[in-house]
Amino acid sequence: MSRPALSTVTELLKPITWFPPMWAFACGVVASGVSPVERWPMVLVGVLLAGPLVCATSQAVNDWFDRHVDAINEPHRPIPSGRMPGRWGLYIAIGWSVLSLLVASALGPWGFGAALVGLVLAWAYSAPPIRLKLNGWLGNAACGLCYEGLAWVTGAAVMAGGTIPDARSLGLAALYSLGAHGIMTLNDFKSVEGDRRMGVGSLPVRLGIDRAARVACWTMALPQVAVIGLLLSWERPAHAAGVAALLVAQAALMRWFVASPSRRALPYSGFGVPLFVAGMMVSAFALRSLGGN
Repeated sequence: MSRPALSTVTELLKPITWFPPMWAFACGVVASGVSPVERWPMVLVGVLLAGPLVCATSQAVNDWFDRHVDAINEPHRPIPSGRMPGRWGLYIAIGWSVLSLLVASALGPWGFGAALVGLVLAWAYSAPPIRLKLNGWLGNAACGLCYEGLAWVTGAAVMAGGTIPDARSLGLAALYSLGAHGIMTLNDFKSVEGDRRMGVGSLPVRLGIDRAARVACWTMALPQVAVIGLLLSWERPAHAAGVAALLVAQAALMRWFVASPSRRALPYSGFGVPLFVAGMMVSAFALRSLGGN
């Protein structure tokens, strides 16, 4: 059997998708209140695990089990195009899972446990018989939890020597995980045709294009409103104002997006999502100023 080119393997692992969990891990590090310099090897391993390993694994798993849908929606992808021959996509998904767990062992019980949970959700999201992505509500929830909440909590816990983060950190992680549910919906607008034909119940398929766009926007916005309220209750008005300003900018982009969701989902992701994750870091610094964990 011929082997795929290295460039094809890289394309399968989608480096552009690694940023959100790496950023969320960094937010957890900041929120912990522990200087990254004190534990820089752990920070480096954690960032590597969150992005190029666990997240990359999820991309390989998804592309393998979505190869029939991708043949309709995006036939240029490595597997349906034939550039990833035979069962190489599956072999890479399995190999990257094992490698992720080996690296995670260096982070202690918290890091290993988080990686295990992330990998289980990655396989459950895409692989039968569970295949959470068949239900847009459940699938997007699993992705949001892995990409934002799990990575944040892991960063905070690892930096604190395995201590469970306090309620404030867990609350922020949960709210941004909920907001990420809306971000995941943005990715579904480009694949509505294939999803309908193959029985994938994404929110645009379940709710219709226009309604799903509004739901995605509200799902992103309301958790940030709650974050602003928490920051004010913690007497961090400057940080609350920063998150509020970022939310106002997102709201302007959201109005533009909902006017034509199918055409504008991708550019909205490019401009709106960075504003969302910037608010995460502002919130993390607010928690750091309160003494972290």
